[in-house]
Amino acid sequence: MKSGSNQLSIGTLAQAVDVTVETIRFYQRKGLLREPERPRGSIRQYGQSDIERLGFIKTAQRLGFDLEEISELLRLEGSPGCEEAQFLAEQKLTDVRRKIKTLREIEESLEILVEQCQVSRGGVTCPLTAALYGRLVDIQYPAAGF
Repeated sequence: MKSGSNQLSIGTLAQAVDVTVETIRFYQRKGLLREPERPRGSIRQYGQSDIERLGFIKTAQRLGFDLEEISELLRLEGSPGCEEAQFLAEQKLTDVRRKIKTLREIEESLEILVEQCQVSRGGVTCPLTAALYGRLVDIQYPAAGF
């Protein structure tokens, strides 16, 4: 298909990028994807540029960017410098590292609880459920600030 050609229906576009039609409509309402004109008596047609833009959105989402951040990245598309994009990526990297740190803390807490469950088999109170009720004070649980 030629780069400028518009030959895809919304359903075909959705299949091409493995999203639903509703996802495409949602992106259009959010201003992330254009809504082509509807020729009189016909259906809207999408093209290669729409496939590429949806690919951009999906890749950015996999990297952890939310829709507002993706909108900002799309705004920067074609700009000569990449300082703003780099700044957004650095912020996302900091956020990802914070989440990884929190997940490691959660992992450590769960490991302790699993060990306590194995040690106290047959006990009156399960250490895991007691911890979830906040009854165990010797374990510090990280805030799951995602």
